[in-house]
Order: sequence, then C-alpha cells, then structure tokens
Amino acid sequence: MCLDGKTMMQMLLIPDPRPLVERLGRQFFRQAPERPGVYLMRDAAGAVLYVGKARNLRKRLGAYRVANPDRLARRHLRLLRAVARIDLEECPDETCALARESELLRSLRPRFNRAGTWTGPPRFLAWRRTEQGLDLAVLPAPHDGWLCRGPLGAGAAFVRAALARLLWCALHPQRGLARLPAGWFQGRRHPAATIPRYEAASEVFEEAQARLSALLGGRPDEFAEWIRARTPQPAHPFELAVREADLETVCQLAQD
Repeated sequence: MCLDGKTMMQMLLIPDPRPLVERLGRQFFRQAPERPGVYLMRDAAGAVLYVGKARNLRKRLGAYRVANPDRLARRHLRLLRAVARIDLEECPDETCALARESELLRSLRPRFNRAGTWTGPPRFLAWRRTEQGLDLAVLPAPHDGWLCRGPLGAGAAFVRAALARLLWCALHPQRGLARLPAGWFQGRRHPAATIPRYEAASEVFEEAQARLSALLGGRPDEFAEWIRARTPQPAHPFELAVREADLETVCQLAQD
C-alpha cells in the first residue's frame, strides 16, 4: 500500500494511546507521591495483575502513561489495557520498598510478573568487563568484581541467554547469529558466557556496559535503541525476529 504525504502526516499527528490516563485521569499521575514505595496494578475485578517497586512512585508511574505500540513489548501493552486501578503503598526507603515488593510477589504471584514470584534458590544476573571481553553469568549471590541484578529466580538463565545473543550481535554485527559460539542460540546454561573482544574497539565495549547498566537500572528504551542501531540493516527477517523476541525478554526484566 502506498501512502501519500497527507496521509502520512495525519498518521504522525495521531497521538499515542494513553489507556491508563483515560481510566485513572491525569491527576492520579500528578498527585502520586515522590517517595519510595510499591504499586499494585489491578483489573476490573480487583485481581492484582502486576506488582512493582519504585524509588520515586510519581516518576515510575509516569512511564506507564503512554502505550506506544512501536516501543513497548506486547506483554506490557496487554497489561496496560487490562489495568483498571493502581493501589500505592509508600515505604520509608527503597530497601523497604524492595522487601515489600518481594513479599507481595511471593504471596500474590501476579500473572504479569515474571521475576520474584518463585520459591526456589536465589539467582543473580551478573556481568563484568575484562581484558578478554564482557562476561555474563548467573550467580547464587552477589560476588566481588561483578555488577549484579536480582534475585531473579529461574528466569535469570533465560534473561542471560537473551542478553548474550543481543550483545554478541551488537558488538560483532558482521558475525551475526550464524557465528554465535556453540550452544548460545539454544541458551545452554554454561556457568558464564564471555563475549570476546575480537575486532571490536574498547570504546564499543565501554558503551555496551553503559547500555547494559541503563537496562538493568530501569531504562530499557536506551538499551533497545542501541541494540537496534548496532544491527546491520537490512538484516535477515529471522535475525530481526530473534532480536525483537530477546529484547522483549530483557526489557521485561527492567519493568519487573
């Protein structure tokens, strides 16, 4: 289908959907406390769909106002369409908010949360930069010399596998999925995965670590934009599909 300039301009002028603003009102987001706490997203029947924690509730909730279908994962869009109300609980500090979130996740097991609803041993997603490259690992506890996110439960292994594929293709775009190390495409759970330097410049690895920190610090859009910019264009449709599926997996971690 060929669109003329007028039609394309009209499409650009159409605002992104804002389902939560329509249901809850602008005042809800404006009056949210600028304090640490947890939030519980509920459906029309009152069932808890999702539990999250925030250092600043107003700032965190502001990220849910716009439901851009081109920037958000399908799972995230389904959640925003299903939410009828959001309950807020303020906490003295972020540590207390994290503990309260963990308690609610284990007791309620919301269907849109992937991390933290488990009862098994803790697992931490860990990464570090070395002279050899970038290491990604799943550890039972934080270790010196590693940056960590968690505990995540069994899902940490799947996130690590998705991150390994994404970062490999971003750091070595000329190699792509076809030249992944053995077992990486299947996500085999080796103790650690090292993305080697090869011909990539040191500055690229520094940027990769910064983007990874942004992702795990709650800014998934920055990470996703960098990954897409580093992907060769036009890439094979299969590689693009794998990339988008892996981005959905890792960006969900930032939202949990």
